[in-house]
Amino acid sequence: MTQTPRPRESAPRGYPAVVGPADPVLTAVVVALVAFGVVMVFSASAVFASRTYDDPFRFLFRQTAFAVVGLVLMLGIARVDYHRYRPLTYVPLGGAVVLLLAVVLGFGRTAGGASRWIQLGPINIQPAEIAKLALILWLAYSLSKKRESIRSFQIGFLPHVLMAGILALLCLKQPDFGSAVMITLLTFVLLFTAGARLGYLLGAVLVALPIAYLLVVGNEYRMNRIRAFLAPFEHRHDVGYQVAESLMSFGAGGVTGVGLGDSRQKLFYLPEAHTDFISAIVGEELGFVGVAMLIAAFVLVVWRGLRAAAGAADDYGTYLAVGITMFLGLQSFTNLAVAMGLLPTKGLVLPFISYGGSSLLVNCAAVGILLNVSRARSTQEADEAAGDPPADSNDETGRRTRRRRSKQNRRRAKGVGVGVVAPGGSVG
Repeated sequence: MTQTPRPRESAPRGYPAVVGPADPVLTAVVVALVAFGVVMVFSASAVFASRTYDDPFRFLFRQTAFAVVGLVLMLGIARVDYHRYRPLTYVPLGGAVVLLLAVVLGFGRTAGGASRWIQLGPINIQPAEIAKLALILWLAYSLSKKRESIRSFQIGFLPHVLMAGILALLCLKQPDFGSAVMITLLTFVLLFTAGARLGYLLGAVLVALPIAYLLVVGNEYRMNRIRAFLAPFEHRHDVGYQVAESLMSFGAGGVTGVGLGDSRQKLFYLPEAHTDFISAIVGEELGFVGVAMLIAAFVLVVWRGLRAAAGAADDYGTYLAVGITMFLGLQSFTNLAVAMGLLPTKGLVLPFISYGGSSLLVNCAAVGILLNVSRARSTQEADEAAGDPPADSNDETGRRTRRRRSKQNRRRAKGVGVGVVAPGGSVG
């Protein structure tokens, strides 16, 4: 009895057809992180919500709703061939610029001295989170389209730096220094991945460093964060209060923690316990073991993301996977490092864990794209579109096609790591 072959999902004409499932390990880890985030948001926010809103379940219900929508969105996007985003690249980028401009022009909601949200009824949208994903989509499209000219300053370098600069400047006007830094880092990583000239990248770093220095020393709010980072307990009763309480939270947890739901720091001692500093509550309630498992989960996400980038069918998929992986990895590392006093406070949430609807939805959408890139694809359709014979033909030309494809796969398998060179790219 013969088994009916699994039907392949449709793909845009000229692109490889999807023939395999999405990465099951990456899917399982992200679902587990989202579920864990819902539990920790409730644990960290119940007392605050009860005292402030007279409803201990306020943030639990909201985060649960966003988690369900986010996971459905992730699984749905995972079934959409990522090549279909190419003609729509400028739509999310233009939308992100408009939203950032709206915030800068005074239409945003202000909290904690910054205007970073646009309120639509009960939902608060954070345009900076949308801008990061929109920039990745645009960079992946533009870099793959200009791969023959990527080492050119006018074509391969300058336009991408200018666009990133515009988005970073709009973030700084909110002010949101952390998102501006993240946008800059993502651009640098993708340009390096695509093979831009190393001299241009180093020159950009030399120009950016004094600008960053002036932005910090010229702003008392940012200088206070530096003081809190350098000596949190000396400034425990003023600018270092939040960092000091976060460190005490980690210290109180010990090896195994005080128990889920039994944190003392969330009792109005640690500000932003359910958002920016939720990892400190994880450390207190679940201890070193809980934090180590959380870090291991994010390391696994980064590893599977880079694995998907190495095995992508084309440059566009590689750049998408690298950008999304670095977006999630860098933001996770920054949030955890800030909570542990290893970096100055940045105001970046912990992906999948911190409370926040727009951040969770953007992260889930990004993982959905990454999952689609990770799906196995048949290159027969692409070969036929390019005039090549099918790889399964038995003549000499078919054997040459198989050997060529095998060499491509070996090159991609060697490309995991810092400075991944996408197929068709070159190291600057």
